Amino acid sequence: MQDFGQIDVKPYLTTKSLVPENQETPIQFSNDDIVHPKLFYRRNHFTYPNFTSSFYFLTVEGLVHTSKAFSLQDIYSLPSKNVKAVLECSGNKRGLFQPKVFGEQWGKGAISQGIWKGVPLRILLQHTGLLNTAKEIVFEGHDFGERPDSNRIVHFSRSLPIEIALDPDTIIAYQYNSRPIPFKHGFPLRLIVPGWYGMASVKWIKKITVIDRAFSGPFQAKDYIYYPNNENEKGKFPVTNINVNSTIQFPREMQLLHKGIYEIKGIAWTGKGSIEKVEISFDEGHTWEPCQLDAVPQKYAWVSWNYKWNAANDGEYAIRSKATDTYGNVQPFDPFWNKKGYGYNAHDRIKVKIE
Repeated sequence: MQDFGQIDVKPYLTTKSLVPENQETPIQFSNDDIVHPKLFYRRNHFTYPNFTSSFYFLTVEGLVHTSKAFSLQDIYSLPSKNVKAVLECSGNKRGLFQPKVFGEQWGKGAISQGIWKGVPLRILLQHTGLLNTAKEIVFEGHDFGERPDSNRIVHFSRSLPIEIALDPDTIIAYQYNSRPIPFKHGFPLRLIVPGWYGMASVKWIKKITVIDRAFSGPFQAKDYIYYPNNENEKGKFPVTNINVNSTIQFPREMQLLHKGIYEIKGIAWTGKGSIEKVEISFDEGHTWEPCQLDAVPQKYAWVSWNYKWNAANDGEYAIRSKATDTYGNVQPFDPFWNKKGYGYNAHDRIKVKIE
């Protein structure tokens, strides 16, 4: 079996912008299901925050029985759990939308995966209690800056509905892959909401506030909303769960190959349930062949897949992949276009040439 010309060198992040820093994981070169911290994608709205972790306290206030400020030692002493999860920017693959939309033109690498360790939020909230009127929980990060649409200084803040916040797998994480979370990924504390797009997993958590209404912060009410209509807000709805998706890692787009037998490889993931199957097509989706999954699919995590391809004839080939999850969600032929470019999950498609 031939390979696709992989070389034994270390890949690097792909820079999309430097201020704020936004960089992609070299996902096409990843052979592991745990991404090294140095290759974990970076998504920021502002410059990195400046604070002293020695005096770090996480405040929980609002509609609670007892407001409380937790030190890091308080949090480290509470019962913890590990969650292996994909984190995917909701703008992943934005650059593939047609017609184009404004925003960071992410390719296929605004996605990474690893094992997070932390305290389930529900356990933390047992120490403060919740009033019966509580509806949402707001998480404010230490990162802040000016929004160009309002000329106001704001912190990055997001909310979760109570039922998601109290899910046993929603955690206040302090470790990534058995080490402290790197500063650029949220040290010392980061919210992890497995199954939701990455904007929900607020970094550098400063404060948690329990409220009795829908949160109206700009990163909740303006951004991270699907707007199906370019001219108005008709039909809008919030970005939440990760859409079922797949990416072909090897071969690479527009690669030249010789005749032979190759192993087409990729990953597939979803926000609800787990991956049930992955299929591949060489005729623009008219017929499909089943792929082999490399492991038993897990909730929240991507699964690697492969397909043995006998490339016997010269010519150009368009290769498509599509995944189906246990909820019956299937990658569509075309993406759901929305003017902010969120949630792209059409069939992955590459072209190669055999000569």
